[in-house]
Amino acid sequence: MEKATFGAGCFWGVEAEFRKLEGVIDTAVGYSGGTWENPTYEEVCTGHTGHAEVCQVTFDPARISYEDLLHVFWECHDPTTLNRQGPDIGTQYRSVIFCHTPEQEAAARESKERLEQTGRFQKPIVTQILPAGPFYRAEEYHQRYFEKTGRGACHR
Repeated sequence: MEKATFGAGCFWGVEAEFRKLEGVIDTAVGYSGGTWENPTYEEVCTGHTGHAEVCQVTFDPARISYEDLLHVFWECHDPTTLNRQGPDIGTQYRSVIFCHTPEQEAAARESKERLEQTGRFQKPIVTQILPAGPFYRAEEYHQRYFEKTGRGACHR
């Protein structure tokens, strides 16, 4: 099993997209990329922690490739909006790929370049590609939020 970590706005919607995929073993939403240890949702929402809302995906590379996960990442949000997705504004909603291996970093950079070359977006892609650091699991009520609430889209 391998891990992949993506920030693409509201983590509820991102998690829901990855949970649909054959070969995804588990998902967890949480916080990564900041300076505070064990931040709470309320602290992350202030923008002072530096963390992004992320979804950490555990996947079986024999059943789904990291490149397939990258494709879903690019499709499930707008990578051209800096620190926002729809009405959600703040650094915690930034577009970011946290890479767990050098191979993931190379694949992420290559996929970003390919997407830029397609001309699909008129604005530049602002997605950060960074080494994975500590992942802090969000509070339990955030995990599999849409399954618990029966909602089908992010709170936008």
